[in-house]
Amino acid sequence: MSPLRSLGNPDISPFDDVFAATGKRYNHKYLAPLDPWYGDRGVFMGGYNPNTNKIDYIDITSTGNATDFGDLNHTTRAVAPASGDGRGLAMGGRSSSPGPDTSVDYITIGTTGNATDFGDTTAQGGYAAGASNGTRALSGGGLAPDSTNVIEYFTIATTGNGTDLADLTVARYGLAACSSGYRALFGGAYNTALAAGSSTVIDYKNFETANATDFGDLTVARGYIGAAQSTPAGRGFWSGGGSPSANLVIDYVTIDTAGNATDFGDPPSGQGNSTSATSNATRGVMGGGESSQDIISYITIANTGNASNFGDLTQGRGYIGATSGD
Repeated sequence: MSPLRSLGNPDISPFDDVFAATGKRYNHKYLAPLDPWYGDRGVFMGGYNPNTNKIDYIDITSTGNATDFGDLNHTTRAVAPASGDGRGLAMGGRSSSPGPDTSVDYITIGTTGNATDFGDTTAQGGYAAGASNGTRALSGGGLAPDSTNVIEYFTIATTGNGTDLADLTVARYGLAACSSGYRALFGGAYNTALAAGSSTVIDYKNFETANATDFGDLTVARGYIGAAQSTPAGRGFWSGGGSPSANLVIDYVTIDTAGNATDFGDPPSGQGNSTSATSNATRGVMGGGESSQDIISYITIANTGNASNFGDLTQGRGYIGATSGD
């Protein structure tokens, strides 16, 4: 028998069990996620070797090499990726000229072709983290030109500029994010302003207006990192990263339970620094790394263990924005 649901109590989300001790506070801004917002087609947008506008795609369910999808509107690296409602967003980036860029492009993930202008970020200029619940895309942190703590949002179905939403617990760049659909986690950083040059910090927030809160720590301080999730498994993971040297580390958390990350396994050599990650419901894939690697590897998110070979990108590069959809 299904649990009773709230039908009119203003303090309880209609998506929560009335009798749950951990129910979320509810208000009129509560955003139910599209289920799912990710999918079986993974896309890898932009990157560095040098900066490129290239977009590759794969079928996450079947190992093999990537195929050309189309092009972004300009050459850039370190975009914040997100997806939902059939669209993939590449938010911000780091162009060769004039430097940090505020452009946001979008693609229709199920249809190959070049990207279309979506709008502009208000705060991020590259090396930010992207997260989504399918309706709203978040871009958090970044280098614009200094480290920022700003989290802004975009309504994925409607083109336009970003809107300031909230703040991270600490300003940083080179972080990556994952999501349960209700909660977004922002983990890691590479930031020369930090005492150690990198960070273990994981923040979390909902997709509404509240500022981020401390969640726990990664197993190793690092940034320029990839992250993704599996909602059936309830897990988010971070792979690779630099501190500043490459770290062959994958760690994971249970997104709905605050706490420190746990070791998952290792990515292959070459996927330490400046890698990217995306996922479908069960499989996480990591693409590129260390500025020139064409490696794609994968994990089964519900298990633990080292990553396996998946295939190759069409061009070796790092600092890619990776996301998925159908």
